[in-house]
Amino acid sequence: MKLMIPPVVQVIASAIAMWLFKKQFPLLDFALIHQHLISGALIACGLMITIIAVVDFRKAKTTVNPTAPSQANTLVIKGLYRFSRNPMYVGFLTILSGWAIGIGNIGALGIILVFIWYMTVFQIKPEEQALKDKFGADYEAYCEKVRRWI
Repeated sequence: MKLMIPPVVQVIASAIAMWLFKKQFPLLDFALIHQHLISGALIACGLMITIIAVVDFRKAKTTVNPTAPSQANTLVIKGLYRFSRNPMYVGFLTILSGWAIGIGNIGALGIILVFIWYMTVFQIKPEEQALKDKFGADYEAYCEKVRRWI
């Protein structure tokens, strides 16, 4: 599977884009009561979600490498994977949401939509095809029960 930008790099690029957007468009800034508390809480939750999702993969003794889903030897459907087929990406999204709120710029929030689109089209859908090829009907049944994001 060929990817344009690995997921962690995409998260970093999105965070930088949010910061640059704030610098270029300060008129779109906003402030919330407890903004930094909300931001920190979301970032912490996102980190926890991501770490727990990685631990679920480690427990199943399968690859965490998003560029090689065909190397997976187990279909992980326990833990957070009962609620989302992509909890690592949900964790990344939660981190970026916290960052956007911390930055306090409407444009930064808009970049989240670009992140969701990019991850769905260029990361998740190719992963899903690789997992469908690898696990067949078991993966299709899992997809029918569990949503892509949340």
